[in-house]
Amino acid sequence: MRGFLDSVENEFSTWLLKLATARDRKMTPEDIENSALCGAAEAVRAGVTSVGDIGKHAFAGAKALSQIGLRGISYQENSFALDENLAREKFTELREKVSENQQFETSLVKIGITPHAPYTVSRKLFEMLTDFSIGSKLPMTIHAAESRAEEELMRSGTGNIAAVLKNLGVSWDAPKSSTIQYLNKIGVLKTKPLLAHCINVDGEDLEIIHSTETKIAHCPKSNAKFAHGIAPFAEMLKKNIVVGLGSDSVASNNVCDILEEARFADLLQRTRGKFIKAETALHAATLGGAMALGLENETGSLEAGKQADLCVISLAALPQQPVTDVYAALVFSSSARDVIQTIIAGNTIYENGEIKTIDEAAATARLKETAQKIAN
Repeated sequence: MRGFLDSVENEFSTWLLKLATARDRKMTPEDIENSALCGAAEAVRAGVTSVGDIGKHAFAGAKALSQIGLRGISYQENSFALDENLAREKFTELREKVSENQQFETSLVKIGITPHAPYTVSRKLFEMLTDFSIGSKLPMTIHAAESRAEEELMRSGTGNIAAVLKNLGVSWDAPKSSTIQYLNKIGVLKTKPLLAHCINVDGEDLEIIHSTETKIAHCPKSNAKFAHGIAPFAEMLKKNIVVGLGSDSVASNNVCDILEEARFADLLQRTRGKFIKAETALHAATLGGAMALGLENETGSLEAGKQADLCVISLAALPQQPVTDVYAALVFSSSARDVIQTIIAGNTIYENGEIKTIDEAAATARLKETAQKIAN
């Protein structure tokens, strides 16, 4: 869906509905698997070794990670479920999907769960999934504090998302608090989840995130592209909150380039008058990301005892010269196009323009066919 949704990005609820409609009505399971495979291929070309993949079809993410040879967690998303009366049914549905998806787990790939967001999951279902996550030791991730519309919905029950829910005949009792305060109140943060976005958070929210050992996936380019705002990345780091960088997918970002994400994250904070060092931004792209996924004992840094996950980035191009500081050269002068090798668990997956594990040309051709079908 790269570029497919750009025309409706000014209305987030419309964007969500268009995405869901295209995916659910026009894409076959095979289309989704191939799309996931192309996403994994783009990641490994960009020097990414570990991925947190969120989706309604976690089996596709898990299979794609395994086919490419990537490390990561594929999080199974719940179906839309704000009706408290449907909580048991939706919980059973998600639990069964998790059980089915676990057949795709390997030494590198694990399954997690993702209650999508506070405006698509009822309190009762959140509580059931929290117990499931803790009891089954399943990692959890949630989209949280992402948009102004979500903020309005949570604090006053008004705004664009509230209007969509009303049109769908869904009743909503606003908790009259921030998203973070709400998730903490109902016990969800006991899972120490990974929260995607966290744009609309204040000092109290950050204190809660820190005290509960909750982690954040910071997606600055996606946040900017939707005009959702700038997350307080600098304040998160000052609070010693674990922050990793995310792309939020090409549906909302157009490229999955974590070096570019690091540059954008750094520069956006500087526009706020918050100076972030290049070394700090690179940490969020590497060890910070591993910590956010709970993989810091395996990957994220080059240390004895960890897995041999690394990428090689050429600093030979003219736009990178002269290299006076390696951190600045990587964050401010480099991109995914400068990656020449990606190694995961000691295996060379990508080298000199070629992915060793899949037929990339065939996957790309199939991707174009799916895109045409969606467009029609």
